[in-house]
Amino acid sequence: MSATAGQAQTERGLAERLGFKAGQVVQELGWDEDVAEELRVSIETVTGNELVDEDYDEVVDVVLLWWREDDGDLVDGLVDALTSLAGGGHIWLLTPKAGREGHVEPSDIGEAAPTAGLSQTSSVSAAPEWSGTRLVAPKGRK
Repeated sequence: MSATAGQAQTERGLAERLGFKAGQVVQELGWDEDVAEELRVSIETVTGNELVDEDYDEVVDVVLLWWREDDGDLVDGLVDALTSLAGGGHIWLLTPKAGREGHVEPSDIGEAAPTAGLSQTSSVSAAPEWSGTRLVAPKGRK
């Protein structure tokens, strides 16, 4: 396998591990210089779409929310992330891993999610510096 084929497989693997699928529209919120560029590329590779930003005014399948401890109130950030989310969609909340600048305590996520009307379904290592928490709106939410 060539180096580029191996790299493409690695890129696809990151997004596929997080459940991204071809054709999904993914809105990215909270982008800054510190985000995991390899994860962004992986998502675009798997979905076949560029990530859209906060100015996108259609519904999206997934919201990718980069969040750091000093970004403000997490509940407000999660509620804002729900604005464009299609029914049945979900949010990937990406926070710096423990020991990294901007780390968000899991207990803070555990308190903020239900307040914002969300349930936590899984947590993963999303990239070398970032943890991912998958959040969904409970069934029956209108």
